[in-house]
Order: sequence, then C-alpha cells, then structure tokens
Amino acid sequence: MSAPGDNGKLPPLLLLHPDDNILVARRDIAQGERVEIDGASLVMPAAVELGHKLARRALEPDTRVLKYGAPIGSMKIAVARGEHVHLHNLRSDYIPSTSRDGTPSKTDADAH
Repeated sequence: MSAPGDNGKLPPLLLLHPDDNILVARRDIAQGERVEIDGASLVMPAAVELGHKLARRALEPDTRVLKYGAPIGSMKIAVARGEHVHLHNLRSDYIPSTSRDGTPSKTDADAH
C-alpha cells in the first residue's frame, strides 16, 4: 500500500501505521477503480477524495478507528472493507461534534 507499484507510480492508498484499520487516499479515487488493500484487489464501492479515509477491513459499530496507531473515534455504523470513513459514519470519542445536517452526534446526546 505504501511502496511504488510495477508502473513506478505510488499506490492510491497510504497505510500510516501497521495497527491502523483505515487507509488514507493519496489522490482522488474514482468509484469502480481497482485498488489493493493488504495484497487483495478491491473495486471501490464509491469515490473517495484525496486525504480522506477508507476502511482497511470491515468495521462494526463502536469499533475504535485507529490512525497513526492511535484512536481517533469510533464507528457509528458498520462499514465494509474499502468504504469511506468520515463524519457520516465516524464519531469523536473525545470532543462533542455535530453532524453535517446539524444534529448532535452520539457523543453530544450522551452528554445531556
């Protein structure tokens, strides 16, 4: 995932730490594009933008998401391998946040 491929180009996904359960997109990745995750080929189920995260493996609700080997939040819902991991399905375990539609996240609701 982090070594150049046969064509000399860097692969589209970056693993920041061996314990991470997410990968980071090095560039925009199109829906239907074929990528490699841990040696297995996968057709992207949806587009992912540069710098965004996707699941390295299937993640269940409340799974701690690891980036740089450290927890950055927990899954709100289950996602399959290769799915986008972002505000719509990830919540912070440390700070209250609000979803894109203005509703409080689970963390906010739990605090009240």
